[in-house]
Amino acid sequence: MTQYSSATRINWLNTLFLLVTPLLAITGVVLHWIYFGPPGWIEAFVFVALYFSCGLSITVGYHRLFSHRSHDASWPLVLFYAIFGAGSFQNSIIEWCSDHRNHHRATDTDEDPYSAKRGFWYSHMGWVMIEEDAFQNDFSNVKDLQESKIIRWQHRNIFLIGALSGIILPTAIGYLAGGISAAIGCLVWGGLIRIVFVHHGTFLINSAAHIWGKQPYSESNSSRDSFLLAFLTFGEGYHNFHHTFQADYRNGHKWFHVDPSKWWIKGFKWIGLNSNLKSTPKHSIEIAKLDIKFKRSADKLVSKNIDVDDYESRIAKCRKSLRACLFEIQKAKKDLKNSLKTSKDTINQKISDMKKTYNDIKADLKALFIEMESRYKGFQRTV
Repeated sequence: MTQYSSATRINWLNTLFLLVTPLLAITGVVLHWIYFGPPGWIEAFVFVALYFSCGLSITVGYHRLFSHRSHDASWPLVLFYAIFGAGSFQNSIIEWCSDHRNHHRATDTDEDPYSAKRGFWYSHMGWVMIEEDAFQNDFSNVKDLQESKIIRWQHRNIFLIGALSGIILPTAIGYLAGGISAAIGCLVWGGLIRIVFVHHGTFLINSAAHIWGKQPYSESNSSRDSFLLAFLTFGEGYHNFHHTFQADYRNGHKWFHVDPSKWWIKGFKWIGLNSNLKSTPKHSIEIAKLDIKFKRSADKLVSKNIDVDDYESRIAKCRKSLRACLFEIQKAKKDLKNSLKTSKDTINQKISDMKKTYNDIKADLKALFIEMESRYKGFQRTV
């Protein structure tokens, strides 16, 4: 059984901030509505602008860029993430990324700073409200980030930058656009309400995304995929994929996956502000899905003392063929982009032939899994 015996104490600053902010937000909404009426277009615009600026600064900047180095970004974007990440009030880039890298290094163990094994509320926000001796950062795992002048500047001035971008900026925009009424409204909606929304969107990935959802790529840790969480968190909810392929700039790797963070990264690549986008090859993703599917089917048979040696031999052959086939298709597609017009037909024919081979392998795999499931159900009927 996991033991957590590290000395703990309440972090009063974090605790008061997390508990008081929602109360102030609700109170602000009520009072603003009573004295000035319902929020208008100015408040809506500022809320949406700050919500996306601060939210994407966390998911794209703090998470995918700084923590995982999934791509390279130019200094204007780094500065943007530093300013509006501070406005999300989730600590500095250095502090946040150090915790997150420790989380990935030791997920679900005693060394995980926000392990979901300690319960929903601990991983959601409890870990922020307490200090434990075991999780005191020395920042030795983020030395690469400390080489950036912008990131060091943000770390030194985190509270000032956060106050300016997260509180004063929306208030000032409201005042300039609509006077005192809009200033208070933008403080409430663009400041307080937005802070609460971004906070708990991030927290849900630490908590809910390790408790509810599917595990299509790996069962080595508690991470899970959830479309609903992805919708609420700029695409971060495809968390099982992320934990399996941490360096990928995408969390939702399929084109139809709702992942605004990957769209943001890709969009800025088109205008030259992002580069070196890392993505997992399709053959690696397909093999991971195949491995976990076979493991589950084999475990069911083993639980009934049914021998799976033959299935393991067959899946190994299919696995090897599938990886090679997908690799060749990807290689041919790259060759097609760089080929002369006269050779395009040859390459297209090769791709077509490989796709037929791929479909044959998939048909063999489908038949194998149907056979395994049929054998399991047949055993169930006989007992």
